[in-house]
Amino acid sequence: MARIESEVGKPQGGFMKWIDDRFPFTKTMEQHVTKYYAAKSFNWWYVFGVLAFVVLAIQLLTGIFLTMNYKPSADEAFASVEYIMRDVEWGWLIRYMHSTGASFFFIVVYLHMFRAMLYGSYQKPRELIWIIGMLILLVLMAEAFAGYLLPWGQMSYWGAQVIISLFGAIPGVGDALVEFIRGDYSISDITLNRFFALHVIVLPLALIGLIFVHIVALHHVGSNNPDGIEIKENKGPDGVPVDGVAFHPYHTSKDLVAIVVFLMIFTAVVFFAPEMGGYFLEHANFEPANVSATPEHIAPVWYFTPYYSILRAVPDKFWGFVLFALAVILPMFLPWLDRSRVRSIRYRGWMYKTALSIFVVTFLALLWLGLQPAEGLYVILARIFSALYFAFFLLMPYYTSIDKTKPVPDRVTYHG
Repeated sequence: MARIESEVGKPQGGFMKWIDDRFPFTKTMEQHVTKYYAAKSFNWWYVFGVLAFVVLAIQLLTGIFLTMNYKPSADEAFASVEYIMRDVEWGWLIRYMHSTGASFFFIVVYLHMFRAMLYGSYQKPRELIWIIGMLILLVLMAEAFAGYLLPWGQMSYWGAQVIISLFGAIPGVGDALVEFIRGDYSISDITLNRFFALHVIVLPLALIGLIFVHIVALHHVGSNNPDGIEIKENKGPDGVPVDGVAFHPYHTSKDLVAIVVFLMIFTAVVFFAPEMGGYFLEHANFEPANVSATPEHIAPVWYFTPYYSILRAVPDKFWGFVLFALAVILPMFLPWLDRSRVRSIRYRGWMYKTALSIFVVTFLALLWLGLQPAEGLYVILARIFSALYFAFFLLMPYYTSIDKTKPVPDRVTYHG
């Protein structure tokens, strides 16, 4: 291992010594990269964290270039997007990379969260990592929603109208809160300016700050692994975990392969299916916003639709908003809802495996139902799957406490 240790982790002279005397570069690299030890048994589920970083970089870079030509004005917003697409050199590519990146961001984040549910990465001592991760998801949703309004297309306008009006269901302060968010009595030029400021400045800074804290917290307690074993409890004579390897170069080289494969898929979508049949870019959004013509079917982008389905499943506006909010917030309490004695699904019993499988089907079903009209059978199915969604969390303390588990090995394993 010592032979292939990164040069970054070795004592340096000359220029690097000059840097280290003024800034702890080498020490920081050792702590977080070259001498940060993670389990040898990481599988492909562990690539989605780094892929989220890749998508974040894509969104920041493309967003900077889009901002250079975008005009946050109700009269000029839609035309400026068309100008970017038609007249700015490579503008169409930058716009499609940004819109595709938004959907891919949620894909990798949802899969990253699912991996945590598979291997119990939210359990002690990683509760704070999970909570920060949930806050990242909430900020990401706000960021995506703010950006959704900016093209000032027909679905952008009416989708924002529906979502913002939800806050009016809050007793006492609802109407005032809606007016505060809009900045006006209806969605107008000032609303667009507010959302532009949130999307370009406020929320990206909050997102980057939370991601930084998320990584620091992770590296403080150490990464989980597919077996749910604490590798720091079994160290060799050199003080290094016997089941661990340095993050660099071992895991970074594997991540590089995942990044290449991901970028191949990402570019294929950007060049050949940027609209993804209307799921990534709705067809109605290629028309300018028309305040006097309501679309026949208003639905948000696909990554919001699981929660939107729960909202529409309840006929009462207030309770619909309550369940909508609970659906987003409830997963934050997973570390305390899960009473299992083991972390990894490899050693859990049939109850948790069945419950998690039903939850995955439920989430995907709610995602699809949110894209359908709120009528007839779709509403009935939405109510059934909404009940299953909440049952997964609310019944978790019971079924995880009585579920029979398998013995957990002392060392990491390499199957699966």
